[in-house]
Amino acid sequence: MRRLSADWRRDIDEIARLAAEQSGPFDEDLARRYAEHFPLLHPLFVELYGDRDDGLDQLAAVIAEAAASWGVRPRELKLRDAARESDPGWYLSHRMLGGVCYVDRYAGSLAGVRDSIPYFQELGLTYLHLMPLFESPEGNSDGGYAVSSYRRVNPALGTMEELAALAADLRAAGISLVVDFIFNHTSDEHEWARQAVAGEPGYEDFYLIFPDRTMPDAYERTVREIFPDDHPGSFVQLPDGRWIWATFYHFQWDLNYANPAVFRAMTGEMLFLANQGVEVLRMDAVAFIWKRLGTPSESLPEAHLLLRAFNTVLRMAAPSLLFKSEAIVHPDEVIEYVSLEECQLSYNPLQMALTWEALATRDPRMLQQALERRHALPPGTAWVNYVRSHDDIGWTYADEDAAEFGIAAYSHRRFLNDFYVGRFPGSFARGVPFQENPKTGDARVTGTTASLAGVEAGDPAGIDRVLLAHSIALSTGGIPLLYLGDEVAQLNDYSYAEDPAKAGDSRWVHRPARPADRYAERADAATDAGRVYTGLTALIRARQETPEFGGGTLVGFDARHPSVLGYQRPGEGQVILVLANVGDAEAVIDATTFGGFAPTAIDVVRGSDVDLAGGLVLPAHGFVWLRVTPVA
Repeated sequence: MRRLSADWRRDIDEIARLAAEQSGPFDEDLARRYAEHFPLLHPLFVELYGDRDDGLDQLAAVIAEAAASWGVRPRELKLRDAARESDPGWYLSHRMLGGVCYVDRYAGSLAGVRDSIPYFQELGLTYLHLMPLFESPEGNSDGGYAVSSYRRVNPALGTMEELAALAADLRAAGISLVVDFIFNHTSDEHEWARQAVAGEPGYEDFYLIFPDRTMPDAYERTVREIFPDDHPGSFVQLPDGRWIWATFYHFQWDLNYANPAVFRAMTGEMLFLANQGVEVLRMDAVAFIWKRLGTPSESLPEAHLLLRAFNTVLRMAAPSLLFKSEAIVHPDEVIEYVSLEECQLSYNPLQMALTWEALATRDPRMLQQALERRHALPPGTAWVNYVRSHDDIGWTYADEDAAEFGIAAYSHRRFLNDFYVGRFPGSFARGVPFQENPKTGDARVTGTTASLAGVEAGDPAGIDRVLLAHSIALSTGGIPLLYLGDEVAQLNDYSYAEDPAKAGDSRWVHRPARPADRYAERADAATDAGRVYTGLTALIRARQETPEFGGGTLVGFDARHPSVLGYQRPGEGQVILVLANVGDAEAVIDATTFGGFAPTAIDVVRGSDVDLAGGLVLPAHGFVWLRVTPVA
């Protein structure tokens, strides 16, 4: 066993030799990428594992894993790698549109997803995220987030060969395949977990297992409780009396990344999926992947080092693959995961949460503040903007941001929870609470967009709120993401409570089966489905024809009205001005507000001229996308 040196120059040739002994000689492309990226990977590995006697051998094994993967990477995917390298900002296009669904709930199987490709093209998708589809335990598997194998598809959905074929068909249709990569934990049924519990050599240190409560008690003094309805704290007891770290459900066991063998093993799983044609990995629970005693074990520096190291290895053997961050943490921490070196894409949980906050309060100030202060990202990276996801809505705004408006953050979160689960008088929402913690009063909210926006309650403004929320996600920059079915105003599905495997997880209320009846009505403007579909697809088409919506640059705009959100998307000589009225009454915007623009604008959604000289009237829950010309 050999330690890594402090200087990559001393190790580069030796590690390449050891890797080639395991995987075979490097070809010209791999040798070039190795030479380019090894100087970046080596110091990351030194910082993570430099104190280990086997550091050099472990890094050589990682490089061998990458070389072997490159050797079997299909030619078509290598051509895609080359195309992406020549157009590295492809995902910043104004034509990007994402969709997300559960395979079984939406299409029954991978074959059903394949049959849906013509509809995806009709809608305009360029990015399809299939929720967890790997083999997982029977019954409650946290919606598939308890993975038993990263190389086998859930047999009820299809096979890995079918997934690779689907990826190819999607690619031919101009749609990138996105899947979840659950790398903080595995299920307790994963082969690694079984071997670790059994004490098999090489696996005993894959998880954090302790003989008694001494270390768990020490860790739990500083870590927060995530799923209190399932188990207290962060550890669960094994049948033999030992304790294992389980941040989320009791059957999801956290991996120990302080062991470089875990890093090597997960690298192999990523590369395998990349070779099936997956183009984006949604990196699940990124904030939790490194543990350290005496800390919250969230967003530690080593989590960022791990992401950079994974990324660097992927640049050698699957250079077109992207990472998407899922970090539901303080806004200052969310952005720390976004860079070309870590995650090129990231969910935008703050914008999502504050869109709903603005609709509840009829006050856009917190959302306006977030767009002006927290929207900017490093060049070449992008937000994934969504109205709602498969998960809950947590009110992740910063307390200090709320305080600037005299808002008490804790009580405001309690209000928002009460409002969106229908406990607040006059609420239009029909959400359901998730993981209410009686000790802290904390909770999150679940529900489909239509049910949260008032459609289920029969509120006359419900449809308008659905369109208003999506108009913001579509126009702020990055990749807009639709939860499929929301484009036809699907409602909550309360039947989940009758299924023992789902009854304890209220998030299933907003994961209904594909609403076939509503899809059948999508062309009928007299129905809720038709009104939402017609309105939303008009926005999608307008976005795809508006280059200013590419990239992520956003400039605030003071609409000088208490219920109107405003921002600008700059272009070549012209600007798209977005105005959105979150209030329940029409908003009259004075002509002087538009003094910096020429008096005639173009409504890019309706294709009509708008005279700003007399001001502008926005109906309740109305919005406009105006192409305006700045004047000196």
